[in-house]
Amino acid sequence: MKDAASAAIYGSQAANGVVLITTKKGKAGHAQVTFDSYYGVQNVARKVDMLNAKEYAIIANEAAVNSGSSPIYSQHVIDSLGSAGTNWMDEMFAKDAVTQNYSIGVTGGSENSVYSTSLSYLSQAGIVGGKSLSNYERYNFRFNSEHKLFKNILTIGQNLNVAFTNNNGIGVGNQYNNSLRGAFQTTPLLKNDPLDTAGLYNQANPYYQMVYNNQNRNKNQRVIGNIYFEVEPISKLKFRSSLGIDYYNYDGQSYKPEYKLSIYAFNTNPQVTQSMSKSQTILWDNLLSYSFTLGSQHKFDAMLGTSMYQYGGSSLSATKTGSVFSDVEHAWVSNGTSNTATATGVAYDPDHRMSFFGRLNYNFEETYLLNATFRADGSSKFAKGNQWGYFPSVSAGWVMTNEAFMDNTSGWLNSLKLRASWGQVGSQNVSAFQYQSPITFTNTYYIFGGTEGTLTPGAYPSRLSNTNLKWETSEQTDIGFDAAFLNGKFNVTLDWYMKTNKNWLIKAPVLATAGAEAPYINGGGVKNKGVELALAYNNSIGELNYRVSVNGAYNKNTVSHIPNADGIIHGQTNQIYDNSTEFNRAANGYPIGYFWGYKTAGIFQNEQEVQSYTSAEGTLLQPSAKPGDVRYVDVTGDGAITEADKTMIGNPNPDYTFGFSIGADYKGFDFSIQASGVAGNQIVQSYRNPASKYGNYTSEILDRWHGEGTSNRMPRVTETNENWTNFSDLYIHNGDYLRINNVTLGYDLKRVIKQNFLTQCRLYVSALNLFTFTKYNGMDPEVGYGTDGFTSGVDVGYYPRPRTYMVGLNVKF
Repeated sequence: MKDAASAAIYGSQAANGVVLITTKKGKAGHAQVTFDSYYGVQNVARKVDMLNAKEYAIIANEAAVNSGSSPIYSQHVIDSLGSAGTNWMDEMFAKDAVTQNYSIGVTGGSENSVYSTSLSYLSQAGIVGGKSLSNYERYNFRFNSEHKLFKNILTIGQNLNVAFTNNNGIGVGNQYNNSLRGAFQTTPLLKNDPLDTAGLYNQANPYYQMVYNNQNRNKNQRVIGNIYFEVEPISKLKFRSSLGIDYYNYDGQSYKPEYKLSIYAFNTNPQVTQSMSKSQTILWDNLLSYSFTLGSQHKFDAMLGTSMYQYGGSSLSATKTGSVFSDVEHAWVSNGTSNTATATGVAYDPDHRMSFFGRLNYNFEETYLLNATFRADGSSKFAKGNQWGYFPSVSAGWVMTNEAFMDNTSGWLNSLKLRASWGQVGSQNVSAFQYQSPITFTNTYYIFGGTEGTLTPGAYPSRLSNTNLKWETSEQTDIGFDAAFLNGKFNVTLDWYMKTNKNWLIKAPVLATAGAEAPYINGGGVKNKGVELALAYNNSIGELNYRVSVNGAYNKNTVSHIPNADGIIHGQTNQIYDNSTEFNRAANGYPIGYFWGYKTAGIFQNEQEVQSYTSAEGTLLQPSAKPGDVRYVDVTGDGAITEADKTMIGNPNPDYTFGFSIGADYKGFDFSIQASGVAGNQIVQSYRNPASKYGNYTSEILDRWHGEGTSNRMPRVTETNENWTNFSDLYIHNGDYLRINNVTLGYDLKRVIKQNFLTQCRLYVSALNLFTFTKYNGMDPEVGYGTDGFTSGVDVGYYPRPRTYMVGLNVKF
């Protein structure tokens, strides 16, 4: 549910939409036993093509010559290399990483009591590093039951889900915490030898960096459950109360051995770290509802409710250097050999909410429909006077095919419903106590007087406060229709929407002279408007049943009125390569998180082009450029290439999203295919760090400029990488793709196994992420990494989705 009127009843947690998940319930009758399983192997779908040893040496020589140095490698050495060297992409990825799942369930019950229970096991090895470095394992138990008492006047029930998870993993964050990134940058001339303690050109072995820095084990336990009762003292008057809990417990260990891989990649002392954390969420909901009819035509459903939400928790972590044992299994702080441990402990920011809400539904002859909802939400994250937010919503529907004037369309139009909605929901997505200014005592010593003296301890506010901080509001208008044609075989859903986030909760930029962190403020907004269309058709030809569905959406995203001097929320620096400047921002009138840098207009092919690239007054625009360098666009027209010429060069938000699915079944066989994609977005790709002249390149560099007419897209190579140190559209790639997500073929063996106790025995094979149609040359165009709240579409070596082939079995008794 994305429209605000439908989501309004769910409150602040629905600010970005609602996904409804229903747990499986039992049915009256004999017990049914199910067994589901699958076993599959995963591999990387596409690897980035890096230079081999010979190609690398040729490019390195060319870069040296272009920088005025002598070639590094002789022709004899280059000829001897051939295609030899280390393919670090091959070294980092594991082959045939296993994923498997087994689940057994039982459902059943009587007329007054039903139950559903299951036990399952899931494991998935990572395709980067393999099972020893990256693995996920989960044991899950679920039990639900419901009981009707006193002639259905009272209903009681419970839902319980218990999960035990063991996992270990590698770094998948930004350029500084990304195990895979080193594979893009390391020279192929370096061998994958764990005994190599020097590296090559100060570059370290990326595979063993990943091994040494990612020895960890994590255990998680989570209990999610609720108990509820519903009483109906008189017909159609119901009261329901539900008390739920979400309890989470974590216990982790990590071990970092002593190692040396280069002068920059080493650890002189073994290190053990032990971490623990726990959190709990309590949710108590109460609903009073009454349904009544006035006359025979006017139907009403009224509801009043309250909801209480409470979250809290804490964590503790301790580290010691030195270790009695040299493995992660014994990475306990008590096994550390140093005399003292470094420990930190913290209580999680509390999150307490209280909500009151009401809803009224009106139905006139199943033709005219009206819904009105009002919520009052209170949050502990805001100061007194601003803790409460009030959010109304309303929706209406008209079933036109119930009108007499539509009778002549019944032969081809089965149903047509027009609907419209408007509503607001609140968001309180900030850390607690932002309305306060916390005091810190860290590094606060000061010397009083004009001469050296005794350091005097002090304190200062570490963050500016904002007592006026209040709820962010998400407001959405939706107009659409649902239609069914050809006896329900063809269905159409169309929506036009406009969603605006008002009073956006953002961190306000402040000058460093403020002496404290910036506060959160309510400033600006984000507007999304667009159209969504879904088509579905199902039919049969004899015993062949088939289904086809297509969906698509257009969305335009715009930031409005950021209340500061320049109307900009600036992006972070040092995110995509060393010393990288701001490359994205949120600004008035632009898409959120748009890419900001220099536009280019091809490559200088010769010295004449360099000298003729002048302003209207005849001033050289790039006086230090040489043939093969990038031609930057003078956007401002002021006769110089400066920071003022940086502009929007890309948008990470797709204009279009789309997908389709096809399904069919015939005499026990079933087949389905599902696909999705996007269009109109761009990706920042930064695999190489221009601060290093010895880093490897992707094979895209083979199309570089190396003489007049050789390229007008990829600049020449140099040891100083000057064409890449400025963020420009050289880093921008189109992100359009269509992904075949799932292809499945199954057969129900019940057709050949004639046993009365067997209801189903379906054997199937599936391929996940089978193929991706895209011009993007990275591993995966569906990148989700971002460095802050509005950053997306950044690929610095993003962990790709695996391609999986699996076989599965569904059995019902």
